[in-house]
Amino acid sequence: MAMRMRQSLAQLEQAFVHETQQDRQRREHLRRTAARRSRRRAYEREQARSSLRFALLVFSLIATAVIVTVAMFETLNMLLA
Repeated sequence: MAMRMRQSLAQLEQAFVHETQQDRQRREHLRRTAARRSRRRAYEREQARSSLRFALLVFSLIATAVIVTVAMFETLNMLLA
């Protein structure tokens, strides 16, 4: 009976150690996954901001070109009139 109880305790202890290791691995995997997801979201936010800034830059360049062209022709019209 004592031998059987020792085996049973040893098995329980071994099962506990195994479960603890699995728990640690699971937590580490979840942490890595969350970190990866966070980095990906930050990258996507930065991409969206960069796209918006680029669109504003293009718009301002086009607006500047239009304003300069209109001003140039108005000046030319005043000089020739």
